[in-house]
Amino acid sequence: MQDRRVPQSEGAVHTALVPGFFDLQVNGFAGVDFNTPGVSAEALTHAAAAMAATGVTRFLPTFITCTVEHFTACVRPWLHTSLPSVAGFHLEGPYINGADGPRGAHPKPLVQPAAIDDFQRRQDAAQGRVRLLTLAPEMPGALALIEFAVAQGVVVAIGHSNANGQQVRDAVAAGATMSTHLGNATARTLPRYDNVIWQQLGADQLTAGLIVDGHHLEPNSVKIMVRAKTPGRAVLVTDAMAAAGQAPGRYTLGDIDVALDAHGRASRTDDGRLAGSALTMNRAVALVMKYAGVSFDEAVRMASVQPAACLQEQPRGTLDVQWDEAQGTLDINRVNV
Repeated sequence: MQDRRVPQSEGAVHTALVPGFFDLQVNGFAGVDFNTPGVSAEALTHAAAAMAATGVTRFLPTFITCTVEHFTACVRPWLHTSLPSVAGFHLEGPYINGADGPRGAHPKPLVQPAAIDDFQRRQDAAQGRVRLLTLAPEMPGALALIEFAVAQGVVVAIGHSNANGQQVRDAVAAGATMSTHLGNATARTLPRYDNVIWQQLGADQLTAGLIVDGHHLEPNSVKIMVRAKTPGRAVLVTDAMAAAGQAPGRYTLGDIDVALDAHGRASRTDDGRLAGSALTMNRAVALVMKYAGVSFDEAVRMASVQPAACLQEQPRGTLDVQWDEAQGTLDINRVNV
């Protein structure tokens, strides 16, 4: 690992210098909802500083299924800030499967077929800063949009999908290179073999994003997925929303009302579906070691070097961290940027 050092070890407590974390999927943080229009520059700066305290020195603000107008209003405040931690934007939807299950917590009335002109309007509103696009490859127009986006330098991920194996293979052939929160936003009942999870696990061309919070994926599922993809083809994402770093209570994800319970589960108040997470990246690193049995080096790479490489970037800065094996915690002592 770049710049790693472990000069001191007291029992099960280790210190190390590691690359800054890179989160490809952040809907909000520290009480700030990125999917609400008109968020102040001060609030965005506060959220970025709170993420840095958890080790995240680069991230993609993520915008879920919405209208072009709503997206434009949400992205506008970011265009007037100069936060060095912002690497661009993640557009998650609206070109997703609208059925219950694959749709997840996204608003059903706003789901739509994939369309190049619609995507271009959003990219124009973002001043060309959409870096990652999540869509369902079985949606009408999806393959053409994948090819178009990839030609623009946008990374395309499969997500919120009920694709079969051929549709996954077609998406890969068109240029898709990632899976968004693999294992989540899927139908409750799937074909035994030809299903969207197995087929993405078997596609070596796809790097899998995993939400390792104990709610989105149970521990054995994390272990199986990491072993199937290998640690080198998996990255950690938080899918954090405004409740991350906050006390239990009521929060929002765009127009969705979300409750954070005492166990750290963020869910819609109307139907109990997961709606983003309250996960922090330093906790994700600790949990993936616990759940999947990966090494410290592998876990850190899954949160830093590997997600950065998905966008052909490098991590920003370094972190002085303290890892307590016995407690299963990873604390950020200092952020060096």
